[in-house]
Amino acid sequence: NIKMEMFDDFKRMNKRQVYYQVLNFGMIIASALMIWKGMMVATGSESPIVVVLSGSMEPAFYRGDLLFLGNDRSDPIRAGEIVVFKIEGRDIPIVHRVIKVHETHEGKIKFLTKGDNNEVDDRGLYKPGQLWVEKHHVVGRARGFVPYVGMVTIIMNDYPKLKYAVLGLLGLFVLLHRE
Repeated sequence: NIKMEMFDDFKRMNKRQVYYQVLNFGMIIASALMIWKGMMVATGSESPIVVVLSGSMEPAFYRGDLLFLGNDRSDPIRAGEIVVFKIEGRDIPIVHRVIKVHETHEGKIKFLTKGDNNEVDDRGLYKPGQLWVEKHHVVGRARGFVPYVGMVTIIMNDYPKLKYAVLGLLGLFVLLHRE
């Protein structure tokens, strides 16, 4: 019965109202993209917000924590900092702590990472033959976090049908809601 009421509103709309609702939906999407791009510029990070996907950083961060990243390239990376980095051949960035910084004879800075909850360093996670992470691998550095807010993202990725259902319902709501 509730479903029919939603479609009754849609049937009562004229073409101008339908176009207005579609345009309104497009503006919501465009605004979200502009906010994301603005955050990328402000933080200097290609991904200003990430979700912790595993328990490797416990007790500092738990699965589902939402991290806010910054990436001031002029500020040197130090041991003890928590960085988010991407390794060639891996799609998902890794959130781990820098445990050792190494400067080469040419002045190039490299570093070794490890999850706080892991027994060994990350060399087993790096691509074969890679012993250090370099600055160009770094997506950002943890600057703050909100606990467990990212669980929504994890649930949506674990159950893709739920994700499409929620997105479809939100889109339908925006298109049918006249205010």
